Amino acid sequence: MPFLISQAIDHGLKPHRLDVLLFWATILLLVGVASAGLGIMRHRSMTKLRLAAAVRTADLVIAHATRLGAALPRRLTAGEVVTVGISDVWTVGRTMNAGGVGIASLLACGVVAVLLYGTSPLLASVVLLGVPLLALLVGPLLGRTQRAVAHYRERQGELNTRLVDVLGGLRVLNGLGGKESHFAGYVRESERLRDQGYRVARPSSWVGALGEGAPVIFLAVVIWLAAREAAAGDLTAGQLIAVYGYTAMLVIPVNVLIFCGIDVTRGVVAARRVTDLLRAPADDPAGVPGPSGMAPLTDPVSGVVAEPGLLTALVADRPADAAAVIDRLGRYEPSAALWGGARLDGIDRDEIRSRILVTDPDAGLFAGTLREVVAGRFDADDARVRRAISTAVADDVADDLGRPVDWAGRNLSGGQRQRVRLARAVYADPEMLLAVEPTSAVDVHTESAIAERLTRERAGRGTVLATTSPVLLSHADTVHFLVGGRVAASGTHHELLATSPGYRDVVSRAFGEDE
Repeated sequence: MPFLISQAIDHGLKPHRLDVLLFWATILLLVGVASAGLGIMRHRSMTKLRLAAAVRTADLVIAHATRLGAALPRRLTAGEVVTVGISDVWTVGRTMNAGGVGIASLLACGVVAVLLYGTSPLLASVVLLGVPLLALLVGPLLGRTQRAVAHYRERQGELNTRLVDVLGGLRVLNGLGGKESHFAGYVRESERLRDQGYRVARPSSWVGALGEGAPVIFLAVVIWLAAREAAAGDLTAGQLIAVYGYTAMLVIPVNVLIFCGIDVTRGVVAARRVTDLLRAPADDPAGVPGPSGMAPLTDPVSGVVAEPGLLTALVADRPADAAAVIDRLGRYEPSAALWGGARLDGIDRDEIRSRILVTDPDAGLFAGTLREVVAGRFDADDARVRRAISTAVADDVADDLGRPVDWAGRNLSGGQRQRVRLARAVYADPEMLLAVEPTSAVDVHTESAIAERLTRERAGRGTVLATTSPVLLSHADTVHFLVGGRVAASGTHHELLATSPGYRDVVSRAFGEDE
């Protein structure tokens, strides 16, 4: 457009030729309209590219997180996964725009240099030297910014991990009175992250200042040289205006290049975090077939043996030890656990998941109707759904199988959520059901009904419960008492009460002497 303006001035306005002036003015109008249209298309394309890149990256992250499955918490913290999924993928998407506008800016600088060379080789030389000079000024600041962003991003992941942990245990913290203490710790970590943010902002602010100020200084130098050449008669009035236009327009691509550097700096940090997650190795699902029929599960670490067709209970002096046994027997932790004499980690994982089901107090509930939630991945059969609900004594939830259940069961009470989880596990009817504290949120009368119905419903199939509930323990065929993670005694609930003081103390501490 500056070239068209110079032609209109030198060939139309200066010699007072209206027809020539109108011709160049018409060309200028058409180019302006075309530029406006291209600007709209550019913005739409950049937005589409940015969103598409972010969404595709998010799809890759979610797909790999799904493949990792139970291995995910062992590979990455929850806060890191949240930060990658919410922040990093969008930073990567934004950085993708740097490719298009960055190349366009370099082309613009080259075109302006060529046009200026036709007008004044001196001015073209200044342009060609000025852009690399700006890069030399900004380069070290971008390096500092990248290092600061990397530290900031690391702290951000740690802080989000703390936030996820606090939110996940908020009810427990309220009950124990530890909410204020964790809140104070979160505030301290937030302040450290804020201070790190200031360290990121220092070099970024200098880059921003150079991005706004250096091109203007560059513009002033070129205009001063052009004005001297015009005063000496080496440039016409139209050429002087064209030089001003070229250089003024050059401010935009130079500014864009500088801010592309900032985007790329942040994008590299985000991309490294994303690729770290994508490189996290997933457990190999392939393996040999499992036992042809029902077979016992054995955990060599603890000495626990869960026989098929029986209700086995685990009681531990440290509840986490019983839960760890459940994870190993369900192949959710690396171990030498056996299934019918063959190592679990060598058996096809899909077969394990179809025949051995692990459910825990924090198992997720997806949004949907109650019928869909209980049926899970299986086809919903209303009669089976109602029977599973009855087994879990969740009849108060089941007036209408079409009742909507919110994500994570937010419209249900804690006891209702726990019973719906149990109903879902019963509906799946696995060969071996492993559960951790399946009745911890219900009253003793409901617990007694669950124990009776679960024993009847699961007759002929194996069930392993990690629990300290006397009601459930009294229905167990075998109870293993773990001390320090190893089986110290085995027998029925009443036999252990009579022969194992340690077992009696653990059960008494959990539910009281009277019970």
